[in-house]
Amino acid sequence: MKRRDFLKAAAVAAPALSLFPADLSAIVREKPPRKMEKRSLGRTGEMLSVIGFGGIVVRDATPGQASESVKMAIDAGINYFDVAPSYGDAEIKLGPALEPYRKNVFLACKTGQRTRDETRRELEQSLSNLRTGHFDLYQHHAVTTLKDVDILLGPGGAMETFIEARREGKIRFIGFSAHSVEASLALMERFDFDTILFPFNYATWYNGNFGPQVLAMAKQKNMGILALKAMAKGPWEQGADRSKYPKCWYEPLVTAPDIEMGLRFTLSHPITSAVPPGEEELFRMALSLSGKIKPLKRSELETIKEKALKGTPLFSFTA
Repeated sequence: MKRRDFLKAAAVAAPALSLFPADLSAIVREKPPRKMEKRSLGRTGEMLSVIGFGGIVVRDATPGQASESVKMAIDAGINYFDVAPSYGDAEIKLGPALEPYRKNVFLACKTGQRTRDETRRELEQSLSNLRTGHFDLYQHHAVTTLKDVDILLGPGGAMETFIEARREGKIRFIGFSAHSVEASLALMERFDFDTILFPFNYATWYNGNFGPQVLAMAKQKNMGILALKAMAKGPWEQGADRSKYPKCWYEPLVTAPDIEMGLRFTLSHPITSAVPPGEEELFRMALSLSGKIKPLKRSELETIKEKALKGTPLFSFTA
C-alpha cells in the first residue's frame, strides 16, 4: 500500500484506537508478584516491563550513582534498557552498571549515522562501551525526513550494516525511533521492522493529530511498539526556568496525578513500554506510580481530552 493510500485508511482506523476501555487483546500481559507489569513486544516473543530505563538517567552520573540507578530499576522489575551514543557519556556509565544483569535484560541501542561504514564504526564502539557482545534491539535513531529514509535504506546506507550485524549475531532485532509521522510511515512501508520507538502522548494525540496514524500502521504490521514522551506536557514556554530539569528539552509532567495520567493514556493503547524522561527524579516518580498504570476508563476520556486541548502539543501533523 502506498503511503498516501495508507494515510487515508489510517484516518478511518485511528479513531478506533482512541476508544476506552482500550483493546489490548493483541498484547500478552503478565503481572509478576510485587513487580511491574510486562507486555509482549510485537512478534519478537519478548516480554518487556511497561516502564523502560532511558540511558540519559545515568548521563554525567558517577559510577556508583549509575550502579545504584540500575539496581533500583532491576529491583522494581524493569528489564528494558535503552541508550544511544548521542546521550553524552551514558553508554560508558551504563555498561559497567548493567554488566551484572546483562543476561536477564533486553538492551536496546541506537545509531544516528545514516551510512554503512559510519554505522559499523558506531555499532562496534557502542558494543564496547556497553560491555556486551550483542544488542537485543538496534535502532535507526531520530529519523526525521524522507531524505533520511532514502539514505539509510539506499545503497551504502545504514541498513546494510544492520542486516550484516544481525547475520553476525551482533543484533537480534531491527527497529527505529522517529519524531516524524511522515518518516515513520515511509520506513514501515519500505522495510519489515521489528519495532518502533515513537512519541505517543495525550497532547500530541488529541491536539496535534500526531500518533494515531503511526500506531495504526505499526499495529497492522504486528510490530513491537515502544513509547517516548508519555510524560511530556509540551514545549517550554518562552523564558521558562529549565534549570531543574536540564536533561529535558521539553516541559515534563511533574506532579504524581499528571504523570499517572500521561503514563496511563499511553499504555492504554497497544503499546509495550514507555520510556520516562532522563531526569532521575522523574524516572523515580514513574517507578513509584507503575503499580497504578491501568487502562483508562471511558469516563476518564473527556478529562484527558480537555487537558490536551488547553495546552500546546510538542509535535503536530497535517496530512
